[in-house]
Amino acid sequence: MKKFSTNWKGSKKSKKQRKYTANAPLHLKKKLLSANLAKNLREKYKKRNVELRKGDSVKIMRGKFKGKTGKVTSVKTNLLKIYIEGIQKKKQDGSMVDVPLKASNLQITELNTDDKKRFGAPKAEPSKEKTETPKKERKPETKEDKKMEKKK
Repeated sequence: MKKFSTNWKGSKKSKKQRKYTANAPLHLKKKLLSANLAKNLREKYKKRNVELRKGDSVKIMRGKFKGKTGKVTSVKTNLLKIYIEGIQKKKQDGSMVDVPLKASNLQITELNTDDKKRFGAPKAEPSKEKTETPKKERKPETKEDKKMEKKK
């Protein structure tokens, strides 16, 4: 199998798009697991979409479970799948199994704000009271620099 290409620009071919996502490294797959925010959250955080995490509340926008809401129970970065509590289907033997969903079919209604680094801590403004120290005079290092110094 060919190594993952970092300079891939894009393609109209579905085959190449699937190949890109399947062979992508985890730090890029994590970015593909982002869902758009509800309108009230967009205004609050000034972002359109955010990477999904365990504990976020989401609403399903597409598919068989459209309109249902629930909390994210697990995120499988390697498979690009999201699992939500209460979204299950019955197997042939009668047992229940969680249904994997794509992040693009979800909308975040409430964020898990346990991690303070998720949106970055507010940046401290540089203080203007700092005094500038005078720069030391540079000594000429090469012969050309010495010649230039003498001309001055």
